[in-house]
Amino acid sequence: MASVGGVRILDALVRTFREALGSDPILIANDPDAANWYPGLQVARDIRQGAGALGGLHTAVVEGPAPVVCVAWDMPFVPAGFIAHLAAQVERWDAVLPASRGRRGVEPLCAAYGPACRVPMEEALDRGDLRAIAFHDAVKTCILPLEDVAVFGDPAAMFFNVNTKDDLKRADELWRQRGSSR
Repeated sequence: MASVGGVRILDALVRTFREALGSDPILIANDPDAANWYPGLQVARDIRQGAGALGGLHTAVVEGPAPVVCVAWDMPFVPAGFIAHLAAQVERWDAVLPASRGRRGVEPLCAAYGPACRVPMEEALDRGDLRAIAFHDAVKTCILPLEDVAVFGDPAAMFFNVNTKDDLKRADELWRQRGSSR
């Protein structure tokens, strides 16, 4: 429930999804109080508890309207235009992921997934492979080149996520920098 620039990240993401897709996102969260975080927002608990990020992606694919765009709710800087771009690309692919400079080379927690991902995700979960990319070899996957991603903003900022107090301080710095560059 952290805030960046005086706005809760969750509130900013709901606003971004409304702008991008014209609808509210589904909040995938296991916290028993999650329904109170944003009244009126649909909340789904992981279908497979303890399955990490892949479990959350799987739940989104099962519970959401097909296809789905998934964004980790600790990413405060994903622009609406990029979410709309992911949604448009997934009509031709089963999974659409942006390239990134992160350790995986892609950003699976800011990506689009079609219904064909469900069974391969379940098979990965059944094998105990909880990596968010564990099923990519079994589906038609598109990796958006970093140059295409950068059209929407700095990928390092877009995919920045807030996991620690230091991350939150850095996010506030990024927010101030973004505001001064407008």
